[in-house]
Amino acid sequence: MTESAAPTTTAPETGGTGPGHRSVTLTRTSHGEFDVTNARGGTIHIGTGESDDFTPVELLLTAIAGCSAVDVDFITAKRAEPTEFTVVSEGVKTKSAEKGNHMEDLEVTFRVRFPEGPEGDKAREMLPRSIAQSRDRLCTVSRTVQLGTPITMVED
Repeated sequence: MTESAAPTTTAPETGGTGPGHRSVTLTRTSHGEFDVTNARGGTIHIGTGESDDFTPVELLLTAIAGCSAVDVDFITAKRAEPTEFTVVSEGVKTKSAEKGNHMEDLEVTFRVRFPEGPEGDKAREMLPRSIAQSRDRLCTVSRTVQLGTPITMVED
């Protein structure tokens, strides 16, 4: 039984950074473990945290960090190639009677270094702005989390 109908999509399946429909398919491989496949055929294995496989929460943190990292890299690397580019995404998994299980205190920390010289100076100057642009406008993943987009779950 469903609370509302599944969203209808007429847009073609896409990848990359442009607009369009996205989907992944999870297939159960064993109790609490799934293979995830995207429209281009890429796969990852997820689990419950009892092995070294990523958990869904870790994938959420990965998606937030990865989306913003791509944004920041595309903007700053136009000025200079980084000598270091590390992003840490973290938060606290918690639960409450009112909200159920959820993440709190999400934080993404960028450690990006550029070479000395005029190009590196331009990239360093652009770094804070590119992080803000990703957070406030560009990163689809963090924007979706920040906006609190409703999720429809249906049975087929």
